[in-house]
Amino acid sequence: MKIVSMRNYSGRNIYSHKPVIKMILDLEEYTEVPTKNIEGFNGRLLNYFPGLRRHYCSAGYEGGFVQRLIEGTLISHVIEHIALELQCMSGYDVSFGKTRVVEEPAVFCIIYEYINQHCAEDFGYDAAAIALALISNDLEAADDILYRLEENILKTDWGPSTSAILEEAKKRHIPYRQLGEDSLFQLGYGKHMQFVQASLPGITSSITVDLAANKQLLKDLLSEQLIPVPDGGIAGSETEAVRLAAQIGYPVVVKPLRGNHGRGVTVNIYDERTLLEAYRLAGSYSSRVIIEEYLQGRDYRILVVGDRAAAAAERRPPFIIGNGIHSIAELVAEENNNFNRGKGHEKPLTKIYLDAVTREYLSRSGLTIDSIPVKDQIVYLRENGNLSTGGSARDCTGEIHEVNKELAVRAAQIINMDVAGIDMIMEDISRPFTQQRAAVIEVNAAPGLRMHLFPAEGSSRNVAADILDHMYPSESPVSIPVISITGTNGKTTVARMMQHVLSLTGKNIGLTCSSGSYIGRECISRGDNTGPLSARSILYNRNVEIAVLETARGGLIRKGLGYDLADIGIITNISDDHLGLDGIDTLEDLAFVKSLVVEAVKPDGYAVLNADDSSTERIMAQVKCQLILFSQNRANWLLKRHIAEGKSAIVMEDRIIYLYENNIKNALLEVDQIPITFSGQAVFNIENTLAVAAGLTALKIDREVIKLGLTTFLPDMFYNAGRLNLIDLGGFSVLLDYGHNLSGYKAVIQFAGQLGYKRLVGIIGMPGDRRNEAIYEVGKTCGQAFARIYIKEDTVPRGREPGVVAGILYHGALSGGAARDSIKITISESAALENAVDEALPGDLIVIFCENYETIAALVQNYEKLNFETINICPPLAENIYSHLPV
Repeated sequence: MKIVSMRNYSGRNIYSHKPVIKMILDLEEYTEVPTKNIEGFNGRLLNYFPGLRRHYCSAGYEGGFVQRLIEGTLISHVIEHIALELQCMSGYDVSFGKTRVVEEPAVFCIIYEYINQHCAEDFGYDAAAIALALISNDLEAADDILYRLEENILKTDWGPSTSAILEEAKKRHIPYRQLGEDSLFQLGYGKHMQFVQASLPGITSSITVDLAANKQLLKDLLSEQLIPVPDGGIAGSETEAVRLAAQIGYPVVVKPLRGNHGRGVTVNIYDERTLLEAYRLAGSYSSRVIIEEYLQGRDYRILVVGDRAAAAAERRPPFIIGNGIHSIAELVAEENNNFNRGKGHEKPLTKIYLDAVTREYLSRSGLTIDSIPVKDQIVYLRENGNLSTGGSARDCTGEIHEVNKELAVRAAQIINMDVAGIDMIMEDISRPFTQQRAAVIEVNAAPGLRMHLFPAEGSSRNVAADILDHMYPSESPVSIPVISITGTNGKTTVARMMQHVLSLTGKNIGLTCSSGSYIGRECISRGDNTGPLSARSILYNRNVEIAVLETARGGLIRKGLGYDLADIGIITNISDDHLGLDGIDTLEDLAFVKSLVVEAVKPDGYAVLNADDSSTERIMAQVKCQLILFSQNRANWLLKRHIAEGKSAIVMEDRIIYLYENNIKNALLEVDQIPITFSGQAVFNIENTLAVAAGLTALKIDREVIKLGLTTFLPDMFYNAGRLNLIDLGGFSVLLDYGHNLSGYKAVIQFAGQLGYKRLVGIIGMPGDRRNEAIYEVGKTCGQAFARIYIKEDTVPRGREPGVVAGILYHGALSGGAARDSIKITISESAALENAVDEALPGDLIVIFCENYETIAALVQNYEKLNFETINICPPLAENIYSHLPV
């Protein structure tokens, strides 16, 4: 058995709207070996993973997976469930998985959901390894694998602060992504993007964080502003430490000058011996050590967010209660079995560790870890109540006096800290600090939220909501509008038109499409940028105010979406293209893939669908948001039903585009006013225009702006390069287009036939990864339409030997009626155009279905009869738009 490949889908994808791993597994010697035929396997599996008894599986009820085991299922299916159970055992709420054969009889595709992205693939690898170990009854090997996985999870898992903030972000539909392996995240997109690390917002300056870490400087600043702080100083040697302690007076506290989480802190020191031990401990964390007075009182933490005290908790040191039978060490071990205690920050409480600090503290009371406390005796195990060392918390948010709240806020604001944990010592937080002995001990950056989220006593406080309220105040946007466009044909034109119209609003538009990525007027990357990586380059750019994303099939299948939820999802049409690739064999399969774009839309967003497309009714069943249809046929029954229900639609009737809203019909503009429709002759560009108008209507763009944008978007190399660009070269013309499938070819040929040229000449080619039948049909269609044909091939063969695609096109053209002497195979696209131009006759229209429009445009530009000045090869799309406006 071997794992052939692993693929990580970190965003919404064609398998699930949750992150999943796609694992391809070759069962090899375990092909067609059901579990019931592996002696003892089912029993060992269920004993090792008792949680599997609760798995539903396809049966749809608890215990369904066990039933499948009894009946006999394949190891590939078992591995899927182990991968899920490994996560459930670690506290992750996952359940989605499926296993399907992809290559009979031995190769399977296993899909399983995950949460921890750093261990995502490990769950699959380890599930397979544990399955093999259980088959061979090697439980020790299984234990070793499980131990390593647990350690890795502990290192990479999100802490409670991060988890709470992300859960709150999810409720608010704020997209997020993790950066690196720590708790650093990006929230939101574009202009409204922010960073957060644990509870530390990105708007907090590094100077502020440094001030909080420098405990003595912080004390000086607080004291200067009349904030009560403990008396103390800095010691750089043991001698200085002894001198300072004597000067302050025992008891004292010793802690590193720079530190956090209570590391290296010793409190309530009464003698020089303990002082020196504490100094050495603190010195292991910082070269300089603070010696300060020890204040009697309760240990409080007040969480300040912005200008308010959001929560307060009393921290209590870890303790055990004696029973007269067991030792302190045994009682601690029993307490550590508490479900709520875990390693580090994985649970509401941290396990108690019997370290040197604990032993020293016990010794002050004449105890050791082997001492047996009497029944009901409370034994505290250390002085401080840090949760990271096993302490617990009591919520006292409702008790804190207003004066103490103001003190905490003032302490945070002195160093300009947005989110701060203010440590205070006082007898009673419900009384003003002015009426008791009190002091601010520390101001902490990135304070842990666990004590407020999971107090051992009192109410839980949703402090994550307070932090996000501060980062994104009421009514302020949490992200930017995202428009995602997919379909078989027209995606690039729709995306470019959308970008053009939206730019008229004065916003800075980010665009990805098949020709490149653009931010405003700048082309930042050339090439086919229709996948998730390109989308993210736009979404995570702070200058972008609206994102327009062309979203192609390949990216959807191989990596999923590059965003979480769009505001507008558009499907232009679904037709035969890419069939036979990546397991997509039918139009239904293709529609399923592309429907992800309209499924992944915000609840208050819009899906824009083509009522004239045969796939639309089926796709509509998957739409959970609002819906706008567009159509060129007012009699379309799907459209009529939609409009009758009072829903929105964009419709062409009698060469006028109308908007239907709430059964009210309003004219938008005439088709003849829209340049890219060529006075209505380019029918497919009418369809594209309707899609754009529908998307803009969904965005609530002013109708006059929509009209202005649609009437100023030209079919030239500036606005829509490589898409139906008609160039007059004097006695003949060239029509550039990117048609690369049968429906695209037919649409362009139909358009060209209406233009009145004496003869149509075709320069044709097809991508090598298309089916032979699809390539042949394109050749046949061209054989029927063109008086002369030049066949070329793409520079990227996509798995084909040179000349194979050209040969299929050639035979297809012959079957369409083309004469042999009217067909010329040149392979090179540039050579094909040069030949066509050299052999052109007056009145010819050369239609070139180009792979690289930049190269072709440059050749046309250099042609001696060129009757215009220049062609912008990488157009800045939104530049000089006003020069085209009507005077």
